[in-house]
Amino acid sequence: MMEKNKNLFVVIMAGGVGVRFWPHSRNARPKQFLDILGTGKTLIRSTFERFIPVCPVENILVVTSQEYESLTSAELPELQPHQILTEPMRKNTAPCIAYAAWKIRSINPDAVMVVSPSDHLILNEKEFQETILKAVEKAGQDKLVTLGIKPTRPETGYGYIQYLESKATLKKVKTFTEKPELSIAKKFVESGDFVWNSGIFIWGIQAICRALETYTPDIAESVSELAVHFGKPSESGALMNAYAQCKSISIDFGVMEKADNVYVMLASFAWSDLGSWGSLHENSSRDSNNNHIEGPAMTYDTRNSFIKGPDGKLMVIQGLNGYLVGWFEDVLIICEKDREELFRRYVSDLKNLPDGSRFI
Repeated sequence: MMEKNKNLFVVIMAGGVGVRFWPHSRNARPKQFLDILGTGKTLIRSTFERFIPVCPVENILVVTSQEYESLTSAELPELQPHQILTEPMRKNTAPCIAYAAWKIRSINPDAVMVVSPSDHLILNEKEFQETILKAVEKAGQDKLVTLGIKPTRPETGYGYIQYLESKATLKKVKTFTEKPELSIAKKFVESGDFVWNSGIFIWGIQAICRALETYTPDIAESVSELAVHFGKPSESGALMNAYAQCKSISIDFGVMEKADNVYVMLASFAWSDLGSWGSLHENSSRDSNNNHIEGPAMTYDTRNSFIKGPDGKLMVIQGLNGYLVGWFEDVLIICEKDREELFRRYVSDLKNLPDGSRFI
């Protein structure tokens, strides 16, 4: 049994709409609230349970969109209402993290904060938990730490971190590169001194608040003004006002690429951000033709494909290579599964069709 650290707080970010997983992921129920992997648990539930062995349940916060408050409380009934922080509008990850950071600082100024997306796949969970505890111990109140994953391929959908080689557990970050082109990603992997940016952060509450004040002063000022309303009836109105003033920017661009106290801790647990149908296919069971098939299907000369349909509906598929064939309620989709940039286009085009929004 791992010892739980009362100064450890976990923030799960769960406000995204999962456009790249349309049409399985919809506005009414995005991917973090789906059992994408067929494990019997939604992604947010799996993420929550991953942290229970190392963090007191009362120290776990979820930041999500106001429209997903009821979905979150249904999935995580252990949380009290004040542990679900609802954003009135989407402004990317820097305002989301600032809101949670000032909230935690008002509770425990000695806290160390772990920030995790709600929709990633992590195997070797015991190793993950040991890594988190080690990073919490090393971060203290003066470092900004991210977990780096050794790349297994030149993936263009991930961010990369270049670090300065040392024998220390925490290695100084030299550069961040967000989603490079394939030729550059190949060079990164070949060089051996780049790792994937997992999007999991660990930092002392004082360190992240100082960094936000330094590099995103407008966001820090807005959230500081909000903080005086915490726990009061005026908090909801003040939150709306604060978010209206915040620019939309990621924590990577807003803070991590600018700060001089950023470190990476190398992690070896199996990880995927499950950011696309291609990555889901890679992490799903596959047959001898490298097809993942759910539902009744007959395939001929078909390989490297993700096929998902409802029970009671037979699919007959011939001659496809690298495709997504999905039958989701009121949408049938047949497209190249690795063209993830097209899914945003599909959703965007739907918005311009009469009655198209009902399919989003």
